[in-house]
Amino acid sequence: MNGRTGTNNGAPNKDYVDYYEVLQISPGAEPETIKRVFKLLAVRVHPDNPTTGDAERFCILKEAYEVLSNPERRAAYDMDRQERTQDPIPVFEMGEFAVGVDGETNRRIGMLCLLYNSRRANEDKPGLSLMELEQLMGFPREHLMFAVWYLRNKQYVTSRDSSDLVITSEGVDYLESHLPTSRVAYKLLKGAEKGTIHMDVDDEPPVPGAQAAGMRNEHAVVQ
Repeated sequence: MNGRTGTNNGAPNKDYVDYYEVLQISPGAEPETIKRVFKLLAVRVHPDNPTTGDAERFCILKEAYEVLSNPERRAAYDMDRQERTQDPIPVFEMGEFAVGVDGETNRRIGMLCLLYNSRRANEDKPGLSLMELEQLMGFPREHLMFAVWYLRNKQYVTSRDSSDLVITSEGVDYLESHLPTSRVAYKLLKGAEKGTIHMDVDDEPPVPGAQAAGMRNEHAVVQ
C-alpha cells in the first residue's frame, strides 16, 4: 500500500486521502460508476484544460482511480479506510465547537456540511443517521439535538423514511452562501473536495472582509 493510505498506529497520516471523497462517489459504487465518474472529472481537471485544469488534483484523481478500479487494491484500501473513519473528524476538535452560542452555531454548520457531502456523493443513501453524525462529529447525541431541531424547523434538513437526516435545497443554498466567510464550512467542504476531511485540514476561507466587500460591490453594480 502506498504512502497516502498507510496506517500510522491509529494516528492521522498527513498524506492520507479519501479516494471516495475525491471521486465524490459512494463506497459501494460499482466499477462502471467509478470509471464513468473518473473520466468526467479527469476531463475537467486535466492540466491541458485551460479553464479548470489542476495538475495536483488530476494526479490525486488518477491515483484514486488506479486504487479503486483494482479489486485487490480496493479491498485493502477499504479495510484501512474503515479503521480511519471510525474516529471523529479532527476538524470538530477545533475550539469553534466548544460550548456556548458560537459552538451551537458551528455545530449546525458542521452538520450541514456532512449532510451536503453525503447528499452529493451518494444518491442511494443521501443522508446520515443521528448515530453516524455522533460518530463523525465526536459529540454525544444530547449536544446535537438542539442543532437538529433548529435545522428541521428552518427546513434546512428533512428526514427520510429510514429516519436519516437529509439536507434540503434550502440547506444547500444556506451553506454555500456562508462558505466564503465560515472557517468551519470551508474546512469541511474543501477537505471533502480534496479527500482530506478525515485529517487536519489547513485550508482557510478567503479574507471575510475582502470577500464581503467584493460581494457588496457586485451587488451594487447589479442594482
